[in-house]
Amino acid sequence: MSELTGWDRRLTVVADGRGLIGHAGAVLLRRLADHTGLTAALAGVLPAGTGAGWRDRGAVRVQLAVAIVLGAANFSDGGRLQAHHQGLFGPAVSDSTTRRTLAAMDETVLAGIARARARVRRHVWSLLALRPGGFPWLTVAGKHLHRWAVIDMDATVITAASKKQGASATWKKTCGFHPLAAWCANTGECLAMWLRTGSAGSNTVAGHLRVLGEALAQVPGASTAKILVRVDGAGAAHGLHEHLRDLNTLRRTVRFTTGRKTTDEDEKAVSKLPSTAWETAVTQDGEPQEGYFAAELTGLDTRDGWIKAMRLIVRRVKPSGRQMGLAPEKWTPVRFVVRRVSG
Repeated sequence: MSELTGWDRRLTVVADGRGLIGHAGAVLLRRLADHTGLTAALAGVLPAGTGAGWRDRGAVRVQLAVAIVLGAANFSDGGRLQAHHQGLFGPAVSDSTTRRTLAAMDETVLAGIARARARVRRHVWSLLALRPGGFPWLTVAGKHLHRWAVIDMDATVITAASKKQGASATWKKTCGFHPLAAWCANTGECLAMWLRTGSAGSNTVAGHLRVLGEALAQVPGASTAKILVRVDGAGAAHGLHEHLRDLNTLRRTVRFTTGRKTTDEDEKAVSKLPSTAWETAVTQDGEPQEGYFAAELTGLDTRDGWIKAMRLIVRRVKPSGRQMGLAPEKWTPVRFVVRRVSG
């Protein structure tokens, strides 16, 4: 791809104190996009032109992403960062060109971009598998999840000025957005994201199904044989659980874990547990986590409606800082976190 862009031809690194460039990490980001084929793949989806002053739209989008990684929050920031690096990447992209690039990304173009990302990701994951250490399979609670692709889903509130398009009041009494995203825990990649308004709810089954479907489409076929999906309390919905259960086939195994808000029924079930039922919880790498305990609650919670073959796990943790700040009569010495686990 460098033969097409040309910016990194004869690129060298010296320590003579001349020609200094700030944010030099941008070079690695841009080279990664170029040499993995992402820049070319995006160029094949976005509109093309032949004029003398035409800027490759794939490179424009990549440069915009690099500027955002470096801290740009608007077009002016992006322009200044690109102007700072024009000795490396060429003349900065104008605001009008950037706006036209973004305006051209309708649903059809976005779908094409998703397919292009999936193709490039398949190539990159194949290269990761060829490393001496192989593909980065996770170890959870001391157990090595060989050939398990782990997808984490979560939403987050992003504050913004009210004049921003799509910004609205959030459940945290701020103004901004409430995007829902799915990440691959193995590689740290964002697989899919739905840019929702600030007023979007948390327990939205349709939203979770949409983002999950887009995320699974990004996972290379060779890595879809075993999938683990992890969701917080927003995933405690019958529709999502049933969909995840139905994803299992003869060739694909899907397991999931979701949190759930502790209810009075859960508290009653916890009270029935003998002291011997509690075991010391472990950290991500399997080390004992002193002061934290876990127990099996399956069968003690009698509420119906949940799918079969699910385990109910309760975890006893220390109270959060917010709880510690409550009035003494509302403070509790322990806090319970309930999770439903498939399989």
